[in-house]
Amino acid sequence: MTIRVLLADDQALLRSAFRVLVDSEPDMEVVGEAADGAEAVRLAREQRADIVLMDIRMPGTDGLAATRLISADPELDGVRVVILTTFEVDDYVVQSLRAGASGFLGKGSEPGELLSAIRIAAEGEALLSPAATKGLIARFLAQAGPSDGADLDPARARRLDSLTVREREVLVQVAGGHSNDEIAERLEVSPLTVKTHVNRAMAKLGARDRAQLVVTAYESGLVRPRAD
Repeated sequence: MTIRVLLADDQALLRSAFRVLVDSEPDMEVVGEAADGAEAVRLAREQRADIVLMDIRMPGTDGLAATRLISADPELDGVRVVILTTFEVDDYVVQSLRAGASGFLGKGSEPGELLSAIRIAAEGEALLSPAATKGLIARFLAQAGPSDGADLDPARARRLDSLTVREREVLVQVAGGHSNDEIAERLEVSPLTVKTHVNRAMAKLGARDRAQLVVTAYESGLVRPRAD
């Protein structure tokens, strides 16, 4: 299947560069371009995009607000947002995950990394690979803390009680940035079994993807950030 990609960035030159790169791939196509968040939300709905490459800083409705709108819309449940960031502003990473983004990527990333990110997000995975972000999410969430007004919904926290012991074990491993194969090896089960547990945990916690599972694990206190 062809991955339908929407580009949301207020810089036309960057959008053009991303379009050339994405359209060069046989399994991808750019279905629209947006210069602000409001337009991104509208086009995501109209063009039935699979992936939105979302800049944060845009005039009017910014990328974070647009991500929240997309994540909260049941009609856009299948749309995955990848935030494009410079990584210099730590709080943006935290906010993007809490807004419902499936991951984040630096604008200075190599072309291959961007294309890989699109495919990973399209498969329902999160851009939380150990190589890129192991420990990063924990550190950022620790910096943000529970007092920034973005606390986990108490009702969502209570859903942790619905998880089985094994689902909790898998959730802890996901929060550590481990892949399904790595978790399978650690828990001595098959990757398919791990995937089943991950999917069940997402359903019980109302999480869109693995990124939201990570946020839930840390904000609920199931997993504590390291000090190092």
